[in-house]
Formats: sequence, structure tokens, C-alpha cells
Amino acid sequence: MAPMGIRLSPLGVAVFCLLGLGVLYHLYSGFLTGRLALFVLGDPAERAGGGPDVPPGPLPEGTVDLRELLAVSVLAAVKGGEEVKRVRESNVLNEKAKGKTREGAEEKMTSGDVLSNRKMFYLLKNTFPSVQINTEERVDAPDERIFWDRRIPEDIKEKIQPKKVSAESVTVWIDPLDATHEYTEDLRQYVTTMVCVAVNGEPVIGVIHKPFSAYTAWAMVDGGSNVKARSSYSERTPRIIVSRSHAGKVEQVARQTFGNKTVIIPAGGAGYKVLALLDVPDKKQEKADVYIHVTYIKKWDICAGNAVLKALGGHMTTLTGEEISYTGSDGNEGGLLASINVDHQALVDKLPDLEKASHKQT
Repeated sequence: MAPMGIRLSPLGVAVFCLLGLGVLYHLYSGFLTGRLALFVLGDPAERAGGGPDVPPGPLPEGTVDLRELLAVSVLAAVKGGEEVKRVRESNVLNEKAKGKTREGAEEKMTSGDVLSNRKMFYLLKNTFPSVQINTEERVDAPDERIFWDRRIPEDIKEKIQPKKVSAESVTVWIDPLDATHEYTEDLRQYVTTMVCVAVNGEPVIGVIHKPFSAYTAWAMVDGGSNVKARSSYSERTPRIIVSRSHAGKVEQVARQTFGNKTVIIPAGGAGYKVLALLDVPDKKQEKADVYIHVTYIKKWDICAGNAVLKALGGHMTTLTGEEISYTGSDGNEGGLLASINVDHQALVDKLPDLEKASHKQT
């Protein structure tokens, strides 16, 4: 007798298939629903990072990743710049005098300074609570709920590798509005917001943001940058960029040294002057070969520019060629000489009279 086979009717096959589909549905419905929600709504961790009610909280204390600190510094400069731009365009600056410089010029403060400072300081402080932060303006407002969303921009990811350092070795310098005087005069091209990170007193990260042209330059020493030096510079008859208030003093000495064809460019803002030495895609940005400052200057004005130049192989020193330490006091007494792709020491040697002028001013 032939072996008997098992036959299923078409109805039986249909029932069996339906049972199989039911099992698969129960197994995968939760997974598919979750993936669909993620696709539609986005990653909840990322959404929490950007919202005021679900902060991601500070990063672990003890060590700091310089790549993360660079990302937050860029974001802080941009957020501060948004406040600077908003206040200026509202034309309600609430301008006040906060004192006088050593030369007797009035120092001004506006709502742009205060609100930018608040955003920049608390974004950095909430993310890196164990890091020392020095800022130009006093922070007298309650803690602002602003947090980093933990995202690192792609250009930073591509160029910078993670690098851990001790949190105790780090000092952050913030300038929430560089060129306040020019800001009140509506000379917007000079205005920047800046963040600098120093490790053991040496500038290693610099961020210079131009709020009114939405341009941001950043660089990390022994890391990378999104800005570069120009292709050529003039050493024989350099174009020298200086403070608007000190142009006459520098011009006399510079022309004695380099000749009457030397061009002096008066400008506002230390950040703007450093960018003048670089290849910056901004039509309103003037070009210079050397940056000179002959009087006392605060470290939050110059630290970011110092870090950017150092990362690109340039130099920023006192007028006698000494490196500037970004620990201790908040001021630099010895004037300033900044250059890139020229013989910096030769410039120091050629300009001894500027160093003497610096001592007369302090």
C-alpha cells in the first residue's frame, strides 16, 4: 500500500498563514512603532537637549574633552551673537558708562553686552560646571536654563579628534561683545563675540564670531581650524592694523621704521583686527599684515585671537616678544604684536620704540 500523505485544504492553508502573521505582528509591532515614532518625532535625547524643560545636564567632572569644549564654545559665541544682533536691530541699547580705561576713555556697556554674556556664560557653565570661566561682564542674573544638545558640528568632527585634559587645567575667557564703543556707533563690521580656552595658561582654542555677517572662525592648536592664513604678506612695507584711538602713536613709529609708504588701518575690536590677518570671506573685512596694540589690554579681548593665530602657525606676543599667559590677572601690560607667516622676531627687533611708548601709556 502506498504511504498516506497529509493534505491541507485551501481553507486550512489560509488559517495557518493568518496565525503566522499574527505571531509576527505581536513580535515586531512594538519595535516598528518605536522606530516610526523616532522617525516622525526625532531622537528624544536630542529633543531634550534643545528644550528648556528637559536639560541633558552637565558633563562628568574631572576631565574635559577639548573637542566638546570647542563645539560648545562655537555655539556660545553664536548664541551670544544672536543677542548682540537682536539688541542692535531693536535700536534700544540701554547704553551705560561702566568706568574709564587707563587712558581716560569712557567704557560703555549695553543690553547687548549683558544679554550676550548671560547666554554665553551659562551655556558654558551649565555644560562644564568644574571649569573656571572669566568673562568681561559681571553675571548678576539667576541661572539661565540654556544647555548644550550634545551635538558636535560635522566640520569639527571631521577635523578635530577627541582630547581629554584635566578640568582644573582649563580656563575659559569670554568676550560677549568686542568693540562695544563701535557697537553704540552702529559700526557693525567691527563687532565680534569671542570664546577662548586656555590649558595651563596657554591658548589652545579660539572662536571669533561676527554676528552681523554670520561668520565664525574657530581653531584648535595641534588640532585643526575652519580658517586659514592668506597666501602672501608684506614685510617691507606692511599694512598695520591698530586701535582707532591709538592710530597716531603707532603711525609715527611705524613710518620711521618701515618708511612713508606704510599703511596704518585704524579699526575697532581686537577680534576684528586678528581676522584682518587671515583669509576671511567677508567683503567688509579689511586686510592687514601686522596687528599692533600699544597700551594695556584685557585678556578676554585677545585670548581667542591668540589661539587662532597659534593654531595656524602665527604669533601674538607682547611688544618685547614675550608669550602671554592666560592665568592670573585679567590684563596684559606689555602691549601687543600679532603676525602670521612673517618673521615675528624681526618685527619685535624693528619696533623697540613702540615698547617704550607702551610704558608711557600705562
